[in-house]
Amino acid sequence: MRKELISQMSIKDRETRWMREHFTGVQHTTLNPEGPGVVRIHLVPPRPDGDGLSVAILNGQDIIPVGTAWTILLACFIEEVNCYAGRPVSDADVELIMKQTCRAVRKVYPLLSGKRIRGDVYRIMDAFRRIARGETPSEDVPFLSLGDYAPYMRAPHRMDLMVSAMTRGGRWHCNQKCIHCYAAGQPHAEEAELDTDAWKKVIDRCREACIPQLTFTGGEPTLRPDLPELIGYAAWFVTRLNTNGIALTPEYCETLRAASLDSVQITFYSADPAVHNALVGAEGFALTAAGIDNALAAGLNLSVNTPLCTRNRDYRATLEYLHEKGVRYVTCSGLITTGAAALSPSEALQLSTEEIKSVLRDAVEYCYANGMEISFTSPGWVEPEFCEELGISVPSCGACLSNMAVTPGGNVVPCQSWLSSDVLGNLLTDEWAEIWDGAACADRRAESARMLGVCPLRRGERGTCE
Repeated sequence: MRKELISQMSIKDRETRWMREHFTGVQHTTLNPEGPGVVRIHLVPPRPDGDGLSVAILNGQDIIPVGTAWTILLACFIEEVNCYAGRPVSDADVELIMKQTCRAVRKVYPLLSGKRIRGDVYRIMDAFRRIARGETPSEDVPFLSLGDYAPYMRAPHRMDLMVSAMTRGGRWHCNQKCIHCYAAGQPHAEEAELDTDAWKKVIDRCREACIPQLTFTGGEPTLRPDLPELIGYAAWFVTRLNTNGIALTPEYCETLRAASLDSVQITFYSADPAVHNALVGAEGFALTAAGIDNALAAGLNLSVNTPLCTRNRDYRATLEYLHEKGVRYVTCSGLITTGAAALSPSEALQLSTEEIKSVLRDAVEYCYANGMEISFTSPGWVEPEFCEELGISVPSCGACLSNMAVTPGGNVVPCQSWLSSDVLGNLLTDEWAEIWDGAACADRRAESARMLGVCPLRRGERGTCE
């Protein structure tokens, strides 16, 4: 009787029933996890009160709208692929994956041939691989901007977990004292840090909220002895680590790799040891430089970030130094004028817009000539047209849109730099929907979607508010 009833259902009815019964949370898989060319796919279901828009998010970055048929095909394929998680996949396994995928899809679309289903799977996967590598896909794949996707979102793409506070027991708690530290002196700098079990609950809540990417940051996150355990616990996500690199010994890098860390970003101010040490407030140059070497030797996906100011404007020399080490991915930024960076002497060290443009023009020229990839991450510092002229992506503010942050005590704030904002809720005690759809978060999200190219924390040159 049940079989006869199913056979009489329309395609639309079958799709609706399948989505209701099988697609209640984010579906995730990782292709080629050992790299190079790793592709993490998070298939995000539509909001319960939405219009049925699903999206595939690739490596926590590219947003691809997915129709119902592709959603069902992808979800069935992901479920079969995940049966082989943690072990090599043979040609026979691939054949069985495709066979089982076809069987599952034909429960919804009985008239589709196995050949057609297989062909569609290969087309989709080829397109995703190309997009993840920054190549042009052979398919005409639509993309969504953050602004366009904002009304449909149920959570940001990335949550920054500030697992380490700047002070502990009333004393400074970091192995450096950067004069540009945006977290220093902020309201949440003295929160008591959550313990391991509490952070695991935060990670669970992030997964329930359909957030695909986590960044472990601080303070200095490597000061926590349980950091590798937390990263390993978060293996379902795309995971990143932001660090000063001091703790990245060869052994620690291998531990991070074993924990399935996807990428690490090291902050490095200058190839001149005296300049670097002055800006970080410690004799940290040698240890950070060694951390860069060790991360590369361990095969970690590494990027190096440099906050630019008047003392390290010779950025090209730093790029030459990093290129000799084998660093390929670099990012740079203007100063985030909040926390300690909003005070003298830090704020007085800001570069002007014209100075930033001069540094960027030289840096991009060097990177393109030497096979390095560079991004500028400060929205509002230069005109979008200037970035387009240089061929680099236009930076945008994603506060309460693409990214949010959890403070050391579990409070949710618009972003990891916006710590002076009123708390939006607590991830351990409040329902995520109440935080995300609350007036404060929704208003900030709408503003971010409207003004993607402007940072609300941006102050004028040389300390004058814009």
